[in-house]
Amino acid sequence: MSTRRGVTLAGAGREFLRHPTPWMLTGTLIAAAAARVSAGDWQLTDALVPLAMLAVFPFAEWMIHVVILHWRPRRIAGVTVDPLLSRKHRDHHVEPRDLPLVFIPWQSLLWVLPLAVAVALIAFPSLGRGLTFLTFLALLGIGYEWCHYLIHTDYRPKSTVYRSIWRNHRQHHFKNEHYWFTVTSSGTADRVLGTYPDPGSAETSPTARNLHARG
Repeated sequence: MSTRRGVTLAGAGREFLRHPTPWMLTGTLIAAAAARVSAGDWQLTDALVPLAMLAVFPFAEWMIHVVILHWRPRRIAGVTVDPLLSRKHRDHHVEPRDLPLVFIPWQSLLWVLPLAVAVALIAFPSLGRGLTFLTFLALLGIGYEWCHYLIHTDYRPKSTVYRSIWRNHRQHHFKNEHYWFTVTSSGTADRVLGTYPDPGSAETSPTARNLHARG
């Protein structure tokens, strides 16, 4: 496990591009953006769709983190249900500095990305708006991967906004895994949904590095 001391933003960027998930999301972004330009039919809703997605994204991030990533393995109808995303996330908590575990598993993107394409083509009243959704979703995915990755490097925050996000997520990993579930924002969905306590009064969890273990 690398200590990765003295990380610069450029060095972090080079390492980021050595992993498959950013390339998969970037490929989706380029293809979706090209298809959106080709489709034409620009409407006011092409601006409203990204704004709505930005408003919803912290809550979607929170829900995915709580329900899927922190899923507790259980037997349903005699079958143990323990998705890859959940297993990899437990490993990520054990070794938060292990870079491959920081990224969304590429195997999961093999079905998540086609599902996103299906939603874009089926759930929207027009092709243009669906492609706008898909383009911005890929952009949000890249933003999430970059932000999450950077937090887990030794790159130190320079801006007030990033410092707040950095502190928020590190408290989730090293203070208490039951709080601070958003990654790309700080104090948004967590405040609304009651998982943003005062760090000074929050209990230090004995299972932050070993999810679902008995403390």
